[in-house]
Amino acid sequence: MEMNSPVGANALDVGADGIVGKPMDRVDGRLKVTGGARYAYEMRQGPSMLYGFVVEASIGKGKIRSIDTRAAEKAPGVVLVLTHRNAPEQGTGNHREAHPVLTGPQVTRYGEPVAFVVADSFEQARAAAYLVDVKYDPSSGKYALRTNLDQARVPHQRDGAVADSTVGDFASAFADAPVQIDETYTTPLQSHAMMEPHATLAMWDGDKLVLHTANQMLNQGQKVIATTLKIPVENVRLVSPFIGGGFGGKLWVNADAILAAIASRQLQRPVKTALTRQQIFHVTTHRSDTIQRIRLGTDRDGRILAIGHDVFSGNLPTEQTYEAAALQTRTLYAGPNRLTRHRLVPLDIPVASSMRAPGEAVGLLALECAMDELAEKLNLDPIELRMRNEPSEDPEKHIPYSSRHLIACLQEGARRFGWDKRNAKPGQVRDGRWLVGMGMAVATRGNPLQLSKANVRLDSDGTATVRMAMTDIGTGTYTILAQIAAEMLGLPTERIRVEIGDTIFPQAAGSGGSFGAGSSGSALFEACHVLREKLARTAGMDPKTARFANGSIASEEQSRKLTDLVGTGMDADGEIQPGSNNKNFSQQSYGAHFAEVGVDVDTGEVRLRRMLGVFTAGRVLNAKTARSQAIGGMVFGVGAALHEDVTLDPRFGYYVNHDLAEYHVPVHADIPTIDAIFLAELDNESNPLKSKGIGELGICGAGASIANAIYNACGARIRDYPITLDKLLAKLPVQA
Repeated sequence: MEMNSPVGANALDVGADGIVGKPMDRVDGRLKVTGGARYAYEMRQGPSMLYGFVVEASIGKGKIRSIDTRAAEKAPGVVLVLTHRNAPEQGTGNHREAHPVLTGPQVTRYGEPVAFVVADSFEQARAAAYLVDVKYDPSSGKYALRTNLDQARVPHQRDGAVADSTVGDFASAFADAPVQIDETYTTPLQSHAMMEPHATLAMWDGDKLVLHTANQMLNQGQKVIATTLKIPVENVRLVSPFIGGGFGGKLWVNADAILAAIASRQLQRPVKTALTRQQIFHVTTHRSDTIQRIRLGTDRDGRILAIGHDVFSGNLPTEQTYEAAALQTRTLYAGPNRLTRHRLVPLDIPVASSMRAPGEAVGLLALECAMDELAEKLNLDPIELRMRNEPSEDPEKHIPYSSRHLIACLQEGARRFGWDKRNAKPGQVRDGRWLVGMGMAVATRGNPLQLSKANVRLDSDGTATVRMAMTDIGTGTYTILAQIAAEMLGLPTERIRVEIGDTIFPQAAGSGGSFGAGSSGSALFEACHVLREKLARTAGMDPKTARFANGSIASEEQSRKLTDLVGTGMDADGEIQPGSNNKNFSQQSYGAHFAEVGVDVDTGEVRLRRMLGVFTAGRVLNAKTARSQAIGGMVFGVGAALHEDVTLDPRFGYYVNHDLAEYHVPVHADIPTIDAIFLAELDNESNPLKSKGIGELGICGAGASIANAIYNACGARIRDYPITLDKLLAKLPVQA
């Protein structure tokens, strides 16, 4: 099915049992808490299995002068040391197309793999890795974004979105605007910091490769590995039933998969490897830092006349991926004159890629703080300013929104949070040594749909089995797919078996970009719809009037048990793919964040006191997992506002704080009362489920609400994230 027209009333609306949407516990929860869920590194392959360990480059850029592996090769248990001298020729491309490793003596970035030691045990491989003696001829590199802005270029189109957009005459409208804001905001390098490290177990059966690996998008990974190893894609199988978090860090193939596959092929034995936490920072991807200039021009009543957003981010010279931080600025607020521009700076540091709502997550840290500054300049309530600039259609594309209930989120959030008690003047509310303030910001995130397929089979024992190459990165995919199948087939969820995470199953979009649930769930919906029609015809009933419940199908006075109709089993396939709806309608999820913080009047310490998110995202498929995802995103926002910052040594292209001891993320003590609610909404233009993406919505705007609350608390406006006490101290009000 292509999404080319609105979705009418369907089986989830008419005669449904209400399974979809319930706050159902995760069907895989017991496996996870009892250790039954096996992750990539927990897979074993008999006594012949070997272990690999990566040796990283210790310079930022240059060339390997010599590499001596003799001591490592003689170390206990070592069976192979791979370097560029004995690694096979590989396919090339950007990180979305191929991931070649050990291809030559050139070093393009700090931490680039220069050797791979394989031994009988992990400990032996790690010990021998330190015996590999590599000498380099360093060369000068470009490492820091700010000092290389003169190298910026216009990047290629990204995922259908052009780098620049222009509507009207921004320059003239901004110059003539009675009220203006022109500020620059910066966000730092960030790391995904998922719980499970990148890991792979590789094994060959003749010319066929099987990889148990932590990968969010298996079909894409299958293609990248085939391209890299120069083998047919049908000879590659990726298996990843459980993933311990990804946040974008496992969207693409990394060195662990390629190195394990190469070593396994050479040795004809299974090879397992995992990156250490310290290695993850340099060997895998990260989020680029950004420099963002926001310009807003309004009339005296606060109606936007001109809105401009310029973004600089960095990546390897061979890459075109950029941080699309101005995307939400193109659609969020009305205004006749508009300008957004992205520029990409080539840098000799590890690959920058998608991380936790790429684009909007950092873009809203700038835009929503600028809106707060504008509201103060206009002497307007920040919510009122946003409501005055609510668009009636997408202001750049001039197409209708598929659904948009942002004002309802703002109003309900304000009511629940007690926004009317906020003192608009900064620094006026005191609680002991704490200055207390409230802030808010808008949330928005795109709602993409991607090609996905599914198969569902109903067996004679009354069990339905769902199969697709979808993944579950901890978000609840197993559960919502079980709910959809149960609802559609009139079965209890206990009779649904969900099998995902394997490329031998039908192709699926995978987990990422807030497209996972909508894409995979819609494919399953279609498969179940086809199966319902087959069952109805077998029962001699009209598929349009047949009702499915309690393991039976009924129409008028007739009722038949499903098990009496399927014989030895009956199955059906389903498919969803984007169509004209994503071009004819502007599709986003929306929300509003509210935060209250305390700022220590003497030290500048910031403590979040409470936080609320109110969202609309189409049909909610599981109230419990949706709320959990939204709160998780909001916690990400706390990290972006107050904690997360990869510190680059600009001399060597080296990340100084490359572990979770020094790369700070929020912990339990940082998160007090926090809640997320969803307002009722159906989006008939989105997909057959009428749902929208939730996974990344929670982070979007969350950090800005905290930054705005800090300003309201103490009057210090920090535009350089994260907002740490050293930045606040100099701006705190002098106490009498």
